[in-house]
This record gives sequence, C-alpha cells and structure tokens, in this order.
Amino acid sequence: SLPFLIRLFPSVLTKFVYLNFLAFPFFVDFRRPELLVNNTISLYLTTEPGVTVGVWHTVPGSRAAEAQGKDQRWYEEALGDAHPVIIYLHGNGGTR
Repeated sequence: SLPFLIRLFPSVLTKFVYLNFLAFPFFVDFRRPELLVNNTISLYLTTEPGVTVGVWHTVPGSRAAEAQGKDQRWYEEALGDAHPVIIYLHGNGGTR
C-alpha cells in the first residue's frame, strides 16, 4: 500500500525524505542568533520583489573583541572590508 500512497500523494514522499517541516533544535528563535552564536546578527536581503532571504552574519573569533557590542551597521560594513566572506548554504530545513 505504501507505493500506492506515494503515487497518489507525491508531496508526502517529499516531506518524509527531506523532513523540512522539522525545526531542530525545538523552541529556538532563529531570528535572534546572538542567543545561540557569539558575534552573529540576523540580516534580511530582498532578492526580488516579494522575496526576502534571511541570513546570519558571523564574524570570526579573531575579530570577536572588535565586534563586541557593535550594532547592525558595523556588521554590514564588515562585509565590505578586505576580509574574505564564506557563504554556507545550510539546506532545506527552513531555518538557519
């Protein structure tokens, strides 16, 4: 009966293969990364009208003292300096 159900409801297979309806760890506000990761802020980029992508900007430990107590503007300016930027694509879970 499982193949028959998958044939009738292919979206169910997608949900169970990718498990993108789960957000782990549970009950964590991913919009406030400073509670989870040091020297991190949450930013939102508008890629096209009606589409907004949430990102975290984390500065490395070597700049931790410099980043302490800084606001969002400092983090945005840090993206444009000479330091390299590493982009990590986390997957399909819908959380960062």
